[in-house]
Amino acid sequence: MNSRFPSADEYSAQKARYGSLTVVDIGAYQRTVSDRNDVLSNINGDCMRIAVFEGEYRWHYHPGSDELFLVVEGKLQIDMADKDTVELTEWQYVVVPAGTVHRTRAIGRTVNVTYEKQGAQTVFVERAD
Repeated sequence: MNSRFPSADEYSAQKARYGSLTVVDIGAYQRTVSDRNDVLSNINGDCMRIAVFEGEYRWHYHPGSDELFLVVEGKLQIDMADKDTVELTEWQYVVVPAGTVHRTRAIGRTVNVTYEKQGAQTVFVERAD
């Protein structure tokens, strides 16, 4: 795993950067960071994250949470075990069901917003390609 991303425990324990009634300019925020995966806000037991990265993330799954990926900038490929790869470009999204083993691959610098349960458990797995 690339160390720029959080461990499974760090991932699920992240706190939101912004509270309710805070106006957040995602465009401005994403221009100031790279190689990040942060919780921006909590919403009704779910959270909104932003990932700004290049390259690939580790194979993993979330046993108790669906995960919605919305690409804001760039191109994101999502490889799924035993399923076809999904490719998203700007303003496209897909929902990866809970328990689906997957990994994300940013083709160049990619910014994506994700929605999932707050504190969603992440399980990293080894996968031979």
